[in-house]
Amino acid sequence: MPLALYAKETPKLSAVNVFFRLLTLSVDAVMFSPVVTLNQVDKVYPNGTVALQGVDLEVLQGEFVSLVGPSGCGKSTVLKLIAGLGQASEGEIYWQMTDAERQLAFVFQDAALMPWASVIDNVHLPLKLKGRSLSAARADIYQALHLVDLQGVEKRYPRQLSGGMKMRVSIARALVTQPNVLLMDEPFGALDEMTRSKLNSDLVNLWQQYHWTVIFVTHNIYEAVYLSNRVVVMAAHPGRVVAEITIEAPYPRDDAFRTSHRFSDYCREIFAQLSLAETTAIA
Repeated sequence: MPLALYAKETPKLSAVNVFFRLLTLSVDAVMFSPVVTLNQVDKVYPNGTVALQGVDLEVLQGEFVSLVGPSGCGKSTVLKLIAGLGQASEGEIYWQMTDAERQLAFVFQDAALMPWASVIDNVHLPLKLKGRSLSAARADIYQALHLVDLQGVEKRYPRQLSGGMKMRVSIARALVTQPNVLLMDEPFGALDEMTRSKLNSDLVNLWQQYHWTVIFVTHNIYEAVYLSNRVVVMAAHPGRVVAEITIEAPYPRDDAFRTSHRFSDYCREIFAQLSLAETTAIA
């Protein structure tokens, strides 16, 4: 909408207010533009196993989307196809970013740290593979470690770290590449509940600060509801999307949200969708 026309339709707004209202509208338009779209995606392995069938999924810029479902429903397969770590048997995956614009980072369930390397060398790895020396990358490495609240451990080795600290190093290794799309495959699944809860809160805070697009795989319904704008419910045999549930709760989210009626209602809704999917499996 032209500035003059917008000002005419909103005569009580000053020119400055009109400018910022238009700026807000333009930001909203960007936030709701699609980043990646899966259209009728199938994945069939050479042994005949149908991992995915007819998967439709659209992820918007700046969204935090969780994929939740039972083992064998294809959550991790979807993530790997999005990451380009495999090819769909049928259907298409569309990116609305060019290869140059798309900066992906992948965090796996296992921290997968090099046991012979220090924390700083583990975080340096993806930059080293791009040809950046440790001295040139040092500032970015320390910034990534700061983001995950790991200071003073740069010279330690993985054997000297707790499970939660190892996962923080793994996340720092992803963040050091300055991604705009973060793919996370059950990164907190092996952690105790207290550590998991803390890392959930830290992740949401970082996502809000840096406006990444996050696609997060989990078995944990409570985790999915706490983290996400939207939860995509999947079922198995074959892997497919059976429901999408928007979590209409404001950020930041805290422990009060975890114990609220709204939180419980969302969890019950997802449980109900999973139960329904079990009784309506595709033959």
